[in-house]
Amino acid sequence: MVQPRTGRAGVEVRRLDSDRSFPRHSHDQFGVGVLTGGWQRSWSGRGMVEAGAGSVITVNPGEMHDGLAVGGMRRAWTMLYLDPAAAGAVLDDLGSHADAIALPVIADADLAARLLGAARALSVASTDSLPGDEGLVAALGRLFGRYGNRRGPRPDLPAPVARVRQRLDDAPTAPATLAELAALAGLGRFQLLRAFERAFGVSPAAYRLQRRVGLARACLAAGDTPVEAALKAGFADQSHLTRAFSRQFGITPARYRAACR
Repeated sequence: MVQPRTGRAGVEVRRLDSDRSFPRHSHDQFGVGVLTGGWQRSWSGRGMVEAGAGSVITVNPGEMHDGLAVGGMRRAWTMLYLDPAAAGAVLDDLGSHADAIALPVIADADLAARLLGAARALSVASTDSLPGDEGLVAALGRLFGRYGNRRGPRPDLPAPVARVRQRLDDAPTAPATLAELAALAGLGRFQLLRAFERAFGVSPAAYRLQRRVGLARACLAAGDTPVEAALKAGFADQSHLTRAFSRQFGITPARYRAACR
């Protein structure tokens, strides 16, 4: 996994070549990139999809998804991750009202070429930011111009599940027991597990772990050391953070921090 410095707040480039499968997780960012080799199967709230070399792959902020290597074979991909504020600034320039990408897999050779070109330009260490800026705007213009949409009203969560999610969002670093969360929901423990997984695709423990990893990512981007980020995000120590962070993002906390500086 390679993550070069882009020199731009809220914009990350990652290149991966791996046979690893990634568990269900979500990002706080838009993720859009190109599968440059191999084959991948993934699940998301938009359904199960498969992508081969040359496919554009996307994920919206907060969208649960996974990534499975087909047949255990290696695949390679280049991704751009954009904070919603960074993407929104470009969309404002484009006059676009889109706030989501409609398709998880897109067959569009021109878009793929623009994304790869933008990733290359953003990865070059230079005081001249013009090529990277142009590449990013051109790629996002085609992406959201052709495949952007407006998210409709989200279905209301069942009140018991909503209370548990709010508790985990408000205090992801705080200890919690399944009995405590079940009491908060007014459900039995098994009922809560089933209802929560139906709503989010993961268990309450897995959801809380993702919130902690996301908190650690923000701490690292702000300059905290991995040890400091681990403590602030509720991990027992740096090794626990490293395992969870690498499993979700494919990069160690130390390398991620270095790429953000």
